[in-house]
Amino acid sequence: MGATTKKITPNTGTEFSGLTGSQLVDKGVADDTLAALEETGVVVFREAGIDDESLVAFAKLLGNALPLPMGSHKYKEIQRITRDASQSKLAAYREATFYWHIDGTTGPVPDKATLLTARQVSDDGEGDTEFANTYAAYEALPAEEKAQLEGVRALHSFTASQLVANPDPTPEERAAWDRNPTREQPVVWTRGNGRRSLLVGSTAGEVVGLPADEGRALLDRLLAWATQPQFVLRHRWRQGDLVIWDNTGMLHRALPYGPTSTRLMHRASLAGEEAVA
Repeated sequence: MGATTKKITPNTGTEFSGLTGSQLVDKGVADDTLAALEETGVVVFREAGIDDESLVAFAKLLGNALPLPMGSHKYKEIQRITRDASQSKLAAYREATFYWHIDGTTGPVPDKATLLTARQVSDDGEGDTEFANTYAAYEALPAEEKAQLEGVRALHSFTASQLVANPDPTPEERAAWDRNPTREQPVVWTRGNGRRSLLVGSTAGEVVGLPADEGRALLDRLLAWATQPQFVLRHRWRQGDLVIWDNTGMLHRALPYGPTSTRLMHRASLAGEEAVA
């Protein structure tokens, strides 16, 4: 397909080079991307310079591209990620993305994958993205702890994620957050092929059936375990980069950047396909 690939770390990340723009909109490229996602969880196309039309087309080759809240005026599948309120009505909520999370946990099935491309990078280098491999984290748990997590479920909500960033909201802010759905999800996600990963992060607010303090302690301990350095990959953005990650097996977070930052990303997402158990 005219591209070269290399592993970024032994267990996380594959970097593709040699393809740009509409060259990515190819079934062979999509098949290779899906295979790399299955194996390493994160795929990086360095300085791909893909435009919105090609980004949507590529997303549709990879899976079912979702319409996103506040999608762009032309493509409902494209969402602007920025802290500039003049470019996005969701800018005020982006501080919550500085904390480890998984996209779509308040839906029936979390998103299958996320595509993020850098339209503008921060002048000061802020705003890199980190990924934590929750497949590898689960596999590294002691057998006894794996057994203890069987059947454990947690409640995920937009409110929980916002409280991490803003623990003292106004009554109006809290009421707006609470209008979003809360969803019960398993703490260990088991796929049809038997592969397992941890489903934790800032949206997980409590554990079903446990007192609040015990549930919080369990969720915090699992998140700390999953985000140890040996499980984490940091992507240092260059303008034009396209990064795709297996959202079902990768926590992610943006490293903090200010409200006046020039950082601007365009995002697309793929619908989840497998039931959780």
